[in-house]
Amino acid sequence: MSEQGRKNTALAGTMQRRMMFLLALLVGVCFLAILARLFQVQILQHDYYQAKAIDQQVRDTTVAPRRGTIYDRNNIVLAMSASTETVYIAPKSIRNQEEAALIARELSRILGVSEETILKKTAANNYYEIVKRQVTKELADEVRLLKKEHNLAALALAEDSKRYYPYGSFASHIIGFTNIDGKGIEGIESYYDDVLVGMPGRIISAKNAKGTDMPFRYEQMISAQHGYNLVLTLDEAVQHFIEKHLENAVTEYNVQNRATAIVMDVNTGAILAMATKPDFDLNDPRVIKDEALLAELAQLEGEEYDKRQMEIWQSMWRNKPIVDTYEPGSVFKIVTTSIALEQGVVNPHETFYCPGYKIVAGRRISCWKAGGHGSQDLLKGLQNSCNPVFMELGARIGGAAFYQYAEALGLRHKTGIDLYGEAAGIFHRQDVISKGQVEVAVTAFGQTFKVTPIQMITAISACVNGGKLMQPYLVSKIVDDEGNVIKDFEPVVKRQVISEETSNKVASMLEAVVANGTGRNAYIKGYRIGGKTGTSEKIDEKNEQGVADKRISSFCGFAPADNPQIAILMILDEPQVGQVTGGLIAAPVVRKMFEDILPYLGLMPQYTEEELASLEKSVPDVTALPVEKARATLREAGFTPQVVGQGTEVLEQVPRAALKLAKGGKVLLYTELEETSYSAEVPDVRGLSAEAAGEKLSRAGFNLRATGKDITEQNVTAGMQFPAAGDMAVVGSVVEVEFIHEAESEWVAVSGVENAG
Repeated sequence: MSEQGRKNTALAGTMQRRMMFLLALLVGVCFLAILARLFQVQILQHDYYQAKAIDQQVRDTTVAPRRGTIYDRNNIVLAMSASTETVYIAPKSIRNQEEAALIARELSRILGVSEETILKKTAANNYYEIVKRQVTKELADEVRLLKKEHNLAALALAEDSKRYYPYGSFASHIIGFTNIDGKGIEGIESYYDDVLVGMPGRIISAKNAKGTDMPFRYEQMISAQHGYNLVLTLDEAVQHFIEKHLENAVTEYNVQNRATAIVMDVNTGAILAMATKPDFDLNDPRVIKDEALLAELAQLEGEEYDKRQMEIWQSMWRNKPIVDTYEPGSVFKIVTTSIALEQGVVNPHETFYCPGYKIVAGRRISCWKAGGHGSQDLLKGLQNSCNPVFMELGARIGGAAFYQYAEALGLRHKTGIDLYGEAAGIFHRQDVISKGQVEVAVTAFGQTFKVTPIQMITAISACVNGGKLMQPYLVSKIVDDEGNVIKDFEPVVKRQVISEETSNKVASMLEAVVANGTGRNAYIKGYRIGGKTGTSEKIDEKNEQGVADKRISSFCGFAPADNPQIAILMILDEPQVGQVTGGLIAAPVVRKMFEDILPYLGLMPQYTEEELASLEKSVPDVTALPVEKARATLREAGFTPQVVGQGTEVLEQVPRAALKLAKGGKVLLYTELEETSYSAEVPDVRGLSAEAAGEKLSRAGFNLRATGKDITEQNVTAGMQFPAAGDMAVVGSVVEVEFIHEAESEWVAVSGVENAG
């Protein structure tokens, strides 16, 4: 081989080796790249690709738990969850546009959701798009039929539930409500949301290559854990009683800023009832009923509309007894009396003199009664609600002690009731009240500081229950569906504030306030009621002329006075009637509440001989009796018979049998069918004495049934009547008239404090 040939052969070998090297290098680089990619996919992005694989092979459906039921203390259902279903689609399982259009069109028809909205959901890149929640069984069955008829693998349903409130607006501010996702928004529903909500379950099912579910054996179900149930301290009957009378009071007295009432077990702190009127429907909590507010909203749009609407909702849902603070007025004199007796700064028998005012630090602060009350002891001063007497007590107690007792009675802190949003009240700072004589004077009769209604009734309960400050609470126990108690809430005594001896004295004195003082209109025959009226001005809310002309009327009562069991605090915020004193408009309402509640709770009346003599009797049934026998029966029962017609047998009687009628009341006996039951116009007897009212009604052919105050007392006049004046009623029937004592006012315009000089 020539030299050139050898060179060519060597060059070819070299090139071949280089090519082999480059090829090996390329293979190595590719191998390393594959290894790197495998490392990235299998190690670094393991979770991502595993999730995608599971998503392609498995359908994971959430099963909503059933929210716990809320019961009253007697296991009456107040809130429950009704079974519903959620309709959803799996967009990735939709086969074509025709199927998407079919699903959108038919679901829109069945569920009432717009077709355009559903079409947008069918275009999503996932396996779970909710079309509608809380679908009823009837509509859900229609969806199942649609799925079956058209073999729609992309259409599915899951268990769901909807919150339902059997009594609508009943106890709405206490129970609260949930949103569409089942989360508690207000009240007990919100505070105990984690107890009620439960844990969701899951249904995990395998899918085939077409995305449809595989047979049942490839499915795994994790059951939902239903929420626990709550048993409240509320009593459904007591709650209904106070809501009924509170609603009537709002209408009767034209209350502008809502009214509220609380019924508390004074010995445990358990809340038997708590209400605010007007309220809202728990099944539709965003419906605004006030026509004026609706008209206001109609003038707005856009962000202004949304903002104002939210303000109205928040106001509707605002739980007044625990959120709104107010100046308690003369109701607070219960606290001042308790402190003074406990501190030993007053002798119950010593004499005070009220000239109609008191000079404090050079300022003249008037009594509500022009000319004053003159000479009186402590009991009479409490009965009269005399401001100078209590200013004197405040001076003796001193600012430092006042502050300490306000602290001890919980007036400077939240009570800790099991509801969100509680306010703490606004009491004087320690340095201010310790040095300020005027501050102490006006604090003694309940002005220039603010408390919440729940703080006030808790403090007053401590003053009459033996001196113990109790923790107010609304839930008595948590139970499961089998009735097993998960948690029991026992009464909590926070501290002993005053002695049992002092507490007993205070309770006895407050009974005298109802018997012979400004609380006369809360008196009930056969019961020992204690309590105190209050009328305060809203000092920080003035009109255009700079005058604080808005008032709060209140009454706090308890029973029985010799062994207190329950207390009721009722507040009318800005009543618009002629006289707005607590004695005239608040005390009668609380009396009506007690008249319903006490017998229901098994606290039966114990009448004195004098009370027994004045009691009404039930009218006997004399229909179908001969006229003479009917007359004799009625006369023997103490009633006055009057025969109408020429027949020999009683065909009808008015008033009918079993109705209550005063001794001597007239009973009409109809003996001919054409003569029976004719009507006449009911006269107006408001403002008349009992005697004058009875005579006026009798002349018109009606009977008087007197309620409220003892009509034999002085200064007792007719108030509300039913049927109302001008209504038509059957002649001989009963007109119920509420008699009230013209109780003296206990309000003083603090903003009008005068300089003595």
